[in-house]
Amino acid sequence: MSRTRLYFLFLFVLLLIAGSLFVATPAGTTLAGLRNKFDFHLGLDLKGGSQLIYEGDLKDIAGEQKSEAMESLRSAIERRIQGKTGGGLGVTEPLIQIAGDDRLIVELPGLADINLAIQVIGQTPFLEFREIPAGQASDISDNPEEWARTGLTGKNLDSAAVEFDPQSGRPVISLQFDGEGASLFEDITKRNVGRPIAVFLDNELLQAPTVQSTIAGGQAIISGDFSIDDAKLIATRLNSGALPVPIRLIGQQTVGATLGESYLEKSVLAGLIGFLAIFLFMIIFYRLPGLIASVALTIYILLSLAVFKLLSLTLTLAGIAGFILSIGMAVDANILIFERVKEELRLGKDIKQSLHEGFTRAWLSIRDSNVSTLITTFILGYFGTSIVRGFAVALSVGVILSMFTAITVTRTLLFLFLGRKNKALTRPWLYGVRGMAK
Repeated sequence: MSRTRLYFLFLFVLLLIAGSLFVATPAGTTLAGLRNKFDFHLGLDLKGGSQLIYEGDLKDIAGEQKSEAMESLRSAIERRIQGKTGGGLGVTEPLIQIAGDDRLIVELPGLADINLAIQVIGQTPFLEFREIPAGQASDISDNPEEWARTGLTGKNLDSAAVEFDPQSGRPVISLQFDGEGASLFEDITKRNVGRPIAVFLDNELLQAPTVQSTIAGGQAIISGDFSIDDAKLIATRLNSGALPVPIRLIGQQTVGATLGESYLEKSVLAGLIGFLAIFLFMIIFYRLPGLIASVALTIYILLSLAVFKLLSLTLTLAGIAGFILSIGMAVDANILIFERVKEELRLGKDIKQSLHEGFTRAWLSIRDSNVSTLITTFILGYFGTSIVRGFAVALSVGVILSMFTAITVTRTLLFLFLGRKNKALTRPWLYGVRGMAK
């Protein structure tokens, strides 16, 4: 390997270290005028929160359409949780998984009010506009059966948003209908000028304003005696629409933030102990290469933490277990390489030649073992539950990054050291070999 290429790789590694170190720092840290906006996304078991388990009623769904119905259900609940109009749960990273054929697991990290989650997810509003039947007096009744259907319902909504009445300051709900709804609303207001139109939500009368003139454009305002929170909740439900299949809540639990914090502290301690144990092992058995491999392992940890933040991967307890396991697996490649180097040194080859042979000949074994691990993690991630998937994602990220640090970073640092004209660095003892063949 030429010196120019070595220096280029070394510079590249330095830039990676600097970038990873910046991203891995706590969110909000400012360095050289740059503010770190990346933060870790912790799962339910680490951050605390609520978990709900729903069962979908698929008895009226054809067999080949059940998986599609469950996926539509998952998407609808996700929209309902995030709530683009500000009336959602405020959970930016909900974890919603389909389990089996008809079950849905909803994990809401950071949300302690499980009753609010049940309310937002489970209830579906029914918005309907009704008019007084032809030939009857314009009497206002709160009984929906005394009003005639117009065909204009919540299904014709394009969006709903919370606004405030400029005169009273009270919250109102602004409605925007789709093309069909706009046409219906215009026809309804045209034939009911001077007469009231009733707005019912879940068969309860919200208002019955008198139409002053034909309203075109598909916009309407719903006013009523509700608070800001009520208005936000109604708007969120109207935007999310009806669920594609009925659901039934079959399980629920709340994980306290204190318990999650305890798990996180223990996981970090376990990772630190594992790292120190590997550090000592590599130095005792492989000495100089072991020290450099430990430096590369430190770089690997920084890169992994940065990737978790940059990709917004949700860290769960199982995911951290996979990450800690990957720390041990990250030096597997180095061990294969260094053992091969020791064999070459015992055959009487010089340090540079032994290192070259070690990296070259160990590559095929390293490649095959890591590919087989990645295949396993793919299977676990595709077919496993959310817990297993978190483990698989963390482990696969670790395997990919470890191949880079164990081979590219370690090799670059070793050959840079050997490029220095210092005979002490070529002593076989520094590479774990007591003697060489004559």
